[in-house]
Amino acid sequence: MKDLINSWLRLQVKVSLHFYFKKIQVLGKENIPKKRPVILVANHQNALIDPLLLATHTRLKPYFLTRASVFKNPIAAKLLDFIRMLPVYRVRDGFSTIQQNQQIFDKTYEILKKNGTVIIFAEGSHSNVRNLRPLSKGFTRMAFGLKEKYPHLDPVILPVGINYSAHRKSGSKVQMIFGETIEVDMPHSQSGKLTKSVQKALHQMVVEIPNENYDENLSRLIENGVDLTDQKAVNLFLETGNVEDPIESYSGIKNKLMKIFHFPLYWIWLWRSPKIKDKVFDSTIKFLIGFALGPIYYLGLLLLAFNPNFGTWALAFLIMASISLWGNRNPQE
Repeated sequence: MKDLINSWLRLQVKVSLHFYFKKIQVLGKENIPKKRPVILVANHQNALIDPLLLATHTRLKPYFLTRASVFKNPIAAKLLDFIRMLPVYRVRDGFSTIQQNQQIFDKTYEILKKNGTVIIFAEGSHSNVRNLRPLSKGFTRMAFGLKEKYPHLDPVILPVGINYSAHRKSGSKVQMIFGETIEVDMPHSQSGKLTKSVQKALHQMVVEIPNENYDENLSRLIENGVDLTDQKAVNLFLETGNVEDPIESYSGIKNKLMKIFHFPLYWIWLWRSPKIKDKVFDSTIKFLIGFALGPIYYLGLLLLAFNPNFGTWALAFLIMASISLWGNRNPQE
């Protein structure tokens, strides 16, 4: 029953993500292995949106490793467990908690033993900055720990790059690239070699802007209509100043109409936004507001459409809300 509800929830989230984003582009799905233990290693730029995209746009039905601090609330802990998230303890959580990680790794070994999938965001933190940060050793520990416990298994690392045209806005574009799998066929003593191989693969899939003059270069890319999800286009502009296929200019009128015809949801966002300390969570909160309250809002408009006093206005509002949602477009930051 739990798996059935989980599958239904993933379907609902997938549909909602396609309303939230203007375009979700998935490349390299042919690289997703079948009937193999898969450790999926991805970059991490957009809080909860990253795992939601990976959970709903593959057939892998993965488990996720996430920081333990979000499990402090008992209700949240049960919910996160239900959607297959597993806590990972860090030094900042206290040295006494680090030992609990072994229990979590043992659980991942049993998942992988059944040809399951575990996703780990190996940068260790999230950031809207368009760069790949150094990878932690968690995924190599998992891979070699699995090989040690179950020598007959042949796990693979599946690198995935996730790029956003706008991290914190709805109506934008996201691109996910699944790279070629990397075999775990070296001894544990060469774990550094595995880390470098995965880091190299991710560098080839993640759009990166040099740290030097980062803000200035990002502004120039946006002003010149460079697709921020296209690594080749970004590199071409940074190296030569040329733009082969610029993104059309955007007036913002459609986005304003979307806010007007969804004003109850937008007001909730305006109320909640100042309380978000980590702005990387902006997109996550926006999505969750729409996911939880959007259907209720539309159902309310539909019911009012049958009211003799408000029917005409409610129906017109419902139609305009639907059109504005579908036409919402925020191509860049």
